[in-house]
Amino acid sequence: MIFVIDDDQLMSECITRYLAPRQTAVFSNAIEAMAAINEQTPELIFLDIMLDGPNGFTLLHELASYQDTAKIPIVIVSSLDFSDHELSIYGVVKVLNKDHMTPADIKNSLEFIQNAK
Repeated sequence: MIFVIDDDQLMSECITRYLAPRQTAVFSNAIEAMAAINEQTPELIFLDIMLDGPNGFTLLHELASYQDTAKIPIVIVSSLDFSDHELSIYGVVKVLNKDHMTPADIKNSLEFIQNAK
C-alpha cells in the first residue's frame, strides 16, 4: 500500500493515477494519515509539506520518532525548494517539485519499493 498525503485533491488524483495498478490510500491531512499508519504501515509515502493543520514536517518528525515508521521511504511532493536541506534523516528518498514533476518522476519513485524487496 502506498499513502498519498496531500490536501490538493487534484494533485492526489494525479499521483494515484500514475501509481496504478498499485494500491493507494489518499489522505488530506497529517492526522488522518498518522491514524492510518498506526493501522497499516505503507511501503511508500508521497507527502506534501504544506498541509492544513499539522504540516508535513510535523508528520516527518512523528514518523522518525518510532523505529517501525522511521524506515518508511518518503517522497516529498512540494513547490518549496529543498535543495539545501538534508532530509534523509527523516526517511526522505526523493523530492519532487510540483511545478516541474512528470508522470515518469512519480513512477520512478517506485524504485525505492522495488529496491527494498
